Amino acid sequence: MGKCILIVDDSPVIRRTLRQTLEREDAWEVCGEAADGREAIEKAQRLKPDLVVLDLSMPVMNGLEAARELTRIYPSLPLVMFTNFDTPGLTNEALSVGVRAVVPKSEIKGLVGEIQALLEPVL
Repeated sequence: MGKCILIVDDSPVIRRTLRQTLEREDAWEVCGEAADGREAIEKAQRLKPDLVVLDLSMPVMNGLEAARELTRIYPSLPLVMFTNFDTPGLTNEALSVGVRAVVPKSEIKGLVGEIQALLEPVL
């Protein structure tokens, strides 16, 4: 079984695209999806993913709020923010709440690279 990734985005189209992209990697498996931050926390507690990909702008609980809570519960869980709102201010705030990397949605290859760096560190 590969590394388990939880995808969190309020867009079903983005979730489907991410699932298809990430599951091309033999070492990875998308073990769950969530449409908002609250659902992400519930699924993370149940699924125990190896990494979470979080959108920023979502209903109920946004990505920063979810990251803050996920980091509190699972301090070593890698979180990657995949967002349309890529600014230096957002990146600083995301890093301060436990996100390891912020990747613009226009750079899906960059997302794959960040996930590889977090899940498959070079020894």
